[in-house]
This record gives sequence, C-alpha cells and structure tokens, in this order.
Amino acid sequence: MEIVIADKSHTVYAEIICATIADSAKVRGTGIAKRTPEYVIQRIINGNAVIALEDGKFAGFCYIEAWGHGKFVANSGLIVHPDFRKRGLAKDIKHKIFTHSRTKYPKAKVFSITTGLPVMKMNSDLGYKPVPFSELTDDQTFWKGCQTCKNYDVLQRTEQKMCLCTGMLYDPDKQPPKDQKPVKSSVFNRLKSIKEHLFLKK
Repeated sequence: MEIVIADKSHTVYAEIICATIADSAKVRGTGIAKRTPEYVIQRIINGNAVIALEDGKFAGFCYIEAWGHGKFVANSGLIVHPDFRKRGLAKDIKHKIFTHSRTKYPKAKVFSITTGLPVMKMNSDLGYKPVPFSELTDDQTFWKGCQTCKNYDVLQRTEQKMCLCTGMLYDPDKQPPKDQKPVKSSVFNRLKSIKEHLFLKK
C-alpha cells in the first residue's frame, strides 16, 4: 500500500473516487456534498490531494481546500474503497493529508465538518476541537458546497449556525497541552443524537 501526494498521473482515478464517495453516502444514509470528477481532478492537479493505491488499484483519497485567502483549509472527501476498509487506512490517509496541509499552509486553521463519528475521533486525535460554525470560514463558496447535501435544509433553517455536521477546528496558535486527552467518541455520539432529535423532520 502506498499513500502519496496525488499528481497528474492520478487523474484517471477521478471517476471511481466520486463514485465511491457517493456510494458510501447512500449506504450510510448520511448527508454529503457531491463532487464531480472535474472538481477532483482540479484538486489533484493543484497538488492538494492524497491518494492511496495498492498495486495500481484505487484504495482511498482525501483532498485539501483553501478558503478565506488561505486563512482556513479543510481536509475533505476522505474515502476508503470498500475492498480496503477495516485496515486502518482512513486514519493513515487522514494523517497524511493533515501533515500535507500543515506543510503547505503552515499558518492556516484546519477545519472539518462531518457527521461521521470515526472522522470526528480522528480529528480529535490530531488536535481538532469541536467549535460552533461561527469559528469556521465565512467564505460563502464553501457553504454553497453544502447545497447538494440532503440535510441542507437544516443549515438554512438555522441561518448557517449549525447542522447535523459537527464543526471541528485545528488552530496552530491555540494547541492544548500534549498530555490533554482527546474527546471521547461517546461525546460525539451523544452530540450527533441530540442534533438529529432537534433538526430532523419527523
């Protein structure tokens, strides 16, 4: 298994990347912003993506988006192909893209919005903290990307203050002590349950 910074030679995987992301969202029944192959290709060409391959077969992917003139970056589209799940690959990809983000955008705040409990746990382990959406980028281009998510009406109803996704932020200027323990998964699970109870239409 190799996990590398994607380049032009990897654009041939764009369609399977998008299909894998879409299929995963359907299986999990979660909201997700849809991405086109053209969109993924642009991230790859810009050197803002990480891809995992095993003997030339697509195994996983994640990309970087910069917002607010580079003040914020997001690690988005984290996906592992079904054939390679339950091997710890998602965590390895997450670490690779996070390190790449910190190297390429050393002064930027790294943020994430997700409904996935495993992603929340990985973020917490890397030093992210749960934050209100007001602490994330105010770049409306980012938030427009949520329009293809099935839960977009929740974001609209709350005037973009919250959604089923949890906002998480890594601020390089405000890092906790090294001995501080990450947030427990049970906390994120409880938070997700509360949001679903409040916002999902019965």
